Amino acid sequence: MQPEIQHDTLVHSEHYAAVDLGSNSFHMVVVHVVNGNVQIIGKVKQKVRLAAGLNENLELDDISMERGWQCLQTFAERLQDIPPSNIRIVATATLRLATNAQVFIQKAEQILNHKLNVISGEEEARQIYLGVAYTSANQGNSLVIDIGGASTEIIIGNDMQPIHMKSLDMGCVTFMERYFCQGAITQANFTAAKAAAGELLDTVSDAFLCFDWQNCLGASGTPQAITEILVAQQISDAIRLDYLYELEKQCIDCGSIEKLDIKGLEENRKPIFPSGLAILICLFEKLNITAMNISAGALREGLIYGMLDNLQENDRRVQTLNHAISRYHIEKSHADSVRGMSLNLCRQLCAQTAICHLDTEAVLGAAATLHEIGLHIEYKKHHQHGAYILSHIDLPGYTRLQRQAIRDLVLSHRLNINLKTFDDYHADLKPMLLALVRILRIATVLCLRRHNKHIPDVQLTVNDDRWTLTLPEGWLAGHPLINAELANETWLQHRAGWDLDCR
Repeated sequence: MQPEIQHDTLVHSEHYAAVDLGSNSFHMVVVHVVNGNVQIIGKVKQKVRLAAGLNENLELDDISMERGWQCLQTFAERLQDIPPSNIRIVATATLRLATNAQVFIQKAEQILNHKLNVISGEEEARQIYLGVAYTSANQGNSLVIDIGGASTEIIIGNDMQPIHMKSLDMGCVTFMERYFCQGAITQANFTAAKAAAGELLDTVSDAFLCFDWQNCLGASGTPQAITEILVAQQISDAIRLDYLYELEKQCIDCGSIEKLDIKGLEENRKPIFPSGLAILICLFEKLNITAMNISAGALREGLIYGMLDNLQENDRRVQTLNHAISRYHIEKSHADSVRGMSLNLCRQLCAQTAICHLDTEAVLGAAATLHEIGLHIEYKKHHQHGAYILSHIDLPGYTRLQRQAIRDLVLSHRLNINLKTFDDYHADLKPMLLALVRILRIATVLCLRRHNKHIPDVQLTVNDDRWTLTLPEGWLAGHPLINAELANETWLQHRAGWDLDCR
């Protein structure tokens, strides 16, 4: 008898690359796409500061062009292994402005053996927005900002559709050359830089202020640098104007680029940090921004995903969670049950309090879906293992702050409650996250049997920190194991300073 032949599942995979010749840095990203899942397998970034080579006649000097060509030599080797149809190479503001740009472009194309496109400011803004939208799922209108070396792009969009876009001739390299020359950091320099940025923004701000946008996202550059500072200083929050003012004061106190010493600020960003900070402060002031989160994507991601038309309609968060469920062997039916119970309790909470935010359900839903991700390692400390995993994997569709909150909810979903976990969150966020901890813990207990037929209808009544769970009559008596677990959870929440009454 012939043995049955086992056919492997068909795997479709390709490599893609995007190269962005920016005014400050040249970037290359390489991705591997396997059956629709996008995996970044290589990133290269070099500080070229092309914009610093522009003279008053907008001519690029030989030194800056040579820096750029040397960088492209390193990119060229990697691009040889990728089909030409899967490569996009673009240049932005400096090569839009340079009167001798063709000299640089001609040699660059010879080095890369590929056509280089100098894109318009509007096209750059569109691609930036798409890169943000593909990697950061948003609800409602979003304001997206990217401060580059020689230009700043501002975009209003909704989901995958940019609505209104502007590219302004102000960037961290050009403003460094104009307003922080010879490395001096003074109040007068900051004032001059902000005044110049303000004049440009005054011509476009009204058009953006008339939109009712729900969230603001910063793409790379200065927002990324400030986010890294917040992380290094253990500040769990979005970027806010009071933080920016404090950073301005710290910069002025240092007095010069050479003496600039801010915890979390990378050495290679120091020369352009004050100029980028001045522009960002002005953007916050002129556009009435209260908080900005950092996006996982920008121009390069827009170029990559633009080549992947088949992924355009996919929900980034759903795709991310499904990928994690598969990769870490999470029991999806149980994850869905805990998620459903958590969101049911969350909606009752939000109807009775004023602590919920736009992303409350997104964060809780993800934490509930992934709460058992640590079982991939072992059971005893799986909440800690889960937090470790979530600290080291990417979650496309969620901002850095959302990913951090998801991690801390998973860490806190069982055993003793450590309130210090949430001490570094902003006062606007902390009450919501502490409430979500309580909800997730209760939901995991109520779903303990791992069968939907045993999950009850629950009414939640909230009176400050005193919560009452009302279950169907006789249900607790009929489920003595869950009743005992709820009693234990009541005790653990009591030790944390919360009252929980289950009846």
